[in-house]
Amino acid sequence: MSTAEYALGTVAACAFAAVLFAILTSSEVRDVLTQMVTDALQSGG
Repeated sequence: MSTAEYALGTVAACAFAAVLFAILTSSEVRDVLTQMVTDALQSGG
C-alpha cells in the first residue's frame, strides 16, 4: 500500500473507534450491558 492508503486506513480506523466509543459509553447501552451481566451472574447459581 502507498502512504496515502495507510493514512486513509488510519483515519477510517480512528473514526470507527470514535463511533464505537460513543455508542458503548452511552447511558442506554451501559444500562443494557449492566442488566445483561447482572442477569448472567444471578442465573449462574
